[in-house]
Amino acid sequence: MAGVIEFRIMGPLTVLRDGEAVRFDGARERAVLSMLVLEANRVVSVGRLIDAVWAGAPPKSARAQIATCVSRLRRALGQQAGGRATSRDDVITTANPGYTLNADPDAIDWARFRALVTAARREASAGGRQQAVSILRDALSLRRGVAFEGVHGMRCEAAGLEEAHLDAVESCVEMELELGAHQKVIAELTPVVTEHPLRERARVQLMLAQYRAGRRAEALRTYHDARRQLIEQIGLEPGPELRQLHERILRDAADLTPSPVSAPGQDRQFVVPSQLPPQALPFAGRVEAERELDAALAPRAETASPSPVILAGPSGVGKTALALRWAHRTLDLFPDGQLFADLGDGDPASSLRPSIVLDRFLRGLGVPDRAIPADLVEKTALFRSMTAHRRLLVVLDGASDADQVLPLLPGGIHCRVIITSRDALDDLVARQGAFRSFVGPLRPEESRELLVMLVGRARVAAEPSAAGRLALSSRGFPMALRMAAARLSSHPPRSLEELAPSLPLHREELEDLQLDLGGRRTRPSFA
Repeated sequence: MAGVIEFRIMGPLTVLRDGEAVRFDGARERAVLSMLVLEANRVVSVGRLIDAVWAGAPPKSARAQIATCVSRLRRALGQQAGGRATSRDDVITTANPGYTLNADPDAIDWARFRALVTAARREASAGGRQQAVSILRDALSLRRGVAFEGVHGMRCEAAGLEEAHLDAVESCVEMELELGAHQKVIAELTPVVTEHPLRERARVQLMLAQYRAGRRAEALRTYHDARRQLIEQIGLEPGPELRQLHERILRDAADLTPSPVSAPGQDRQFVVPSQLPPQALPFAGRVEAERELDAALAPRAETASPSPVILAGPSGVGKTALALRWAHRTLDLFPDGQLFADLGDGDPASSLRPSIVLDRFLRGLGVPDRAIPADLVEKTALFRSMTAHRRLLVVLDGASDADQVLPLLPGGIHCRVIITSRDALDDLVARQGAFRSFVGPLRPEESRELLVMLVGRARVAAEPSAAGRLALSSRGFPMALRMAAARLSSHPPRSLEELAPSLPLHREELEDLQLDLGGRRTRPSFA
């Protein structure tokens, strides 16, 4: 390869070799090279190159002409002609079923643009809005005009580049509005709205910038222009975001006033939520279950995409107690906080919609009410951005189905999620690769241990037969034993004999249910 070659496609196709422009006289050569640069370092089939040149109406000799175009491009780029070019040192190599353009991504403006946009999003997620705006400005400066102009077979690809550019503009403007750059935003958005009258997000941003700059009448005119164009061109009224902003401007809503601009590096207050309820005490058993949670949830450097953990089982079996036990034991692993939501356990009357839970989570993370979007998709995106770089634990208790859970999953690779549910949540396992553990009843010895903890060794020793029947009747469900212990302390005090059901127990069953009291076995007496 001769010299350093740079490719530019965010505008008219331009190729520079050692800073000097390389000439391409043929329209077909320009179309082929445009497609190869767009898909740099990936194989582009001959069929796709044919579509780029002839836009769906190729001649019979199309394949031969593509081969000729590639040969000319190789010569123009300083590559030796002749033979099958397959060396990675060649600019264009032959690779079934087509060709590959080999180039450093830093030498392609489109690749640099995408890398900068990704870096800006990462910076914004971490709270560095000023730095994110600076990075996005570098990305936006790479555009020099209409991409692939004159290449009719690449109109879809050109539209894709234009859409990516407009998305970056709107993302940049969004942060600049937060930082108070209203006048600058107006100057930039006015031509965008003129060229793309149906982009409602840009209209919303322009209206907000005009209002905050003291140009209320212009903001209202911008809305009426948008409504007229939408009705004339596609027969629809403006969307809810535009209509709501229009109404808020009409009544001069207080939340339209810009908030004070934070100093660089202090863009967002960092709040550490601690929403876990107290754990259920005393707690007995579940040693193996806790080990499973350790293996599935404990943060590890090598874990790139942690899966949620589902604790599935019937009501009262102890799913929530197990989740909270593990969560409280591992608080130090999640220094950025813990979020908790009771989702209603499948009860339609008390089931919470994801939108309501996200409101609570975002407030818990320090987002003011006025900054929480109304749209569920936007709330979900904001929540994932807020959690992208945190070590956070999320406990979702009593989920009814996967649709209730999916919007509540955080975005960071260092976050962990525990979900409890009476349902097996097969959809979540299939769609998210969730790890599922079925929580069963306590083993007999664990039930005995919990009963001793709840009512005391002295009481169990005094009524061993009743204690055995009570433990057996619980069927290993901790909640049943906790309710029995609560009734014991009622007024007047009750005895185990009053609470224990009249079960016809055989000697073997009672011996199996004996309680180990401080190292000695207490056997019930038989008549």
